[in-house]
Amino acid sequence: MKIEDFAYVVETKKNFDEAVISVRKAVENKEWAIFHVYDYKEILDVKGFKQKPLKIIEICSGKYANQFLNKNRLASLCMPCKINVLEEDNKVKIVGMKPTIISQFFPEISKQEAEEAEKDIKEIIDNAK
Repeated sequence: MKIEDFAYVVETKKNFDEAVISVRKAVENKEWAIFHVYDYKEILDVKGFKQKPLKIIEICSGKYANQFLNKNRLASLCMPCKINVLEEDNKVKIVGMKPTIISQFFPEISKQEAEEAEKDIKEIIDNAK
C-alpha cells in the first residue's frame, strides 16, 4: 500500500500559519465542524522533543458521521476526520486521510458513501491550498 492509497497530499505556496488559517476557512465554508486543533510541535516541545511545525485539525460532517455510525459504530475509531498541515523538506503540505479507506475496514459502509465524504475533504484541501 502506498501513501496515495489512503492519504490526499497537496503542497501549498502558503507559509505554515497561512495554510492553517486557510484550512480552517475552507472547513467552515464546506459547513463541516472543527472540533480541535492540535499543535504537535508545541505538544512535543513541552516534553523536550523537537519537531517541525505540524498541526492536526479535527473536523466532522454530522451527515457522514451519522451515516457511518449507523452502519457500524466501530467506524468511530476513524473519527473525527483529520486534516494535517505540516512542514516537510522546506515545503508546507496539507494532508487528509481518504475516507474510502474506511470502507475497506468496515464493509457495511459502501465505497460510494465513503467517496462522498472523500470528495468533501479533497475540496476542503484544494480550496485551502
